[in-house]
Amino acid sequence: MDRLKIGIAGVGLMGLGIATNIAKAGWSLSFLEHEGNQPVDGLLKSGATGFASGKLLAENCDIIILCVTGSPQVEDILTRSDGVLAGLKPGSLIIDCSTAIPASTQKLASMVTEAGCRFMDTPMTRTPKEAMEGRLNLIVGGEKTDFEDALPLLKCFAENIVHVGGVGTGHSMKLLHNYVSLGYTAVLAEAAASASRAGIDSKKFVEVLAKGGGGSVVLDRLSPFILDGDSSGLKFSISNAHKDIGYYNQMVDDLNAENIAAKAIFELLDKQVVDGQGTLMMPELIKLLQQS
Repeated sequence: MDRLKIGIAGVGLMGLGIATNIAKAGWSLSFLEHEGNQPVDGLLKSGATGFASGKLLAENCDIIILCVTGSPQVEDILTRSDGVLAGLKPGSLIIDCSTAIPASTQKLASMVTEAGCRFMDTPMTRTPKEAMEGRLNLIVGGEKTDFEDALPLLKCFAENIVHVGGVGTGHSMKLLHNYVSLGYTAVLAEAAASASRAGIDSKKFVEVLAKGGGGSVVLDRLSPFILDGDSSGLKFSISNAHKDIGYYNQMVDDLNAENIAAKAIFELLDKQVVDGQGTLMMPELIKLLQQS
């Protein structure tokens, strides 16, 4: 494994942390040049190489990590004329760290397999801070042998790594996770806005929830905004939450399962996006609901 060449497509807020830790661990690293990348000066100083297309990246690497926004971006990077699929070497491994629709994941994995290569969906949880610290959580779907082969690499940038099943189950579990996490964030935002209108002191509101059934990681992350207007506790945009809940609803429709609550949460987020508030961070949803 330590002789393999690693490539990454998507050096954004999360991808930069992943790439930085891979380089720190001494792996040979390359990245896809893209205008959406974070500054890559540090990667270049560490010896990383940039390539202008996914095809060139794949031709020069053994493992390709994808860290982009969602299914449309993953599909584009893999299948465009100069994309990753056009340059894959036999036996190469694709590790998709994006949040994506499981049906799309399974379709793309089949294309990768037909090209004589391997595919794992490995979505992340946590934030850019933990990404830079090498402390991400990873939810892995794929063949167990591929997971075991990739584990030394994954450990370079992740703290908690769980293999949940075959291809597609990683993205399914990520959407389930985000639905619960973002769904509670939306519920808490509505409650905090209502508490303000009811004249409840914000400190008392947080105290009572924290000591009861409302205590959670989500409350910990939103409390700085509730108490002091500080949104840094949860750097996750309303538009990204809107996308993920939309993906969850699509997955649930494919499963023919119930999503009554999820549809309501999507409607709440959709209104903010339509109103041009999508770039705001999720804690700021409280302020928007207070004003509505």
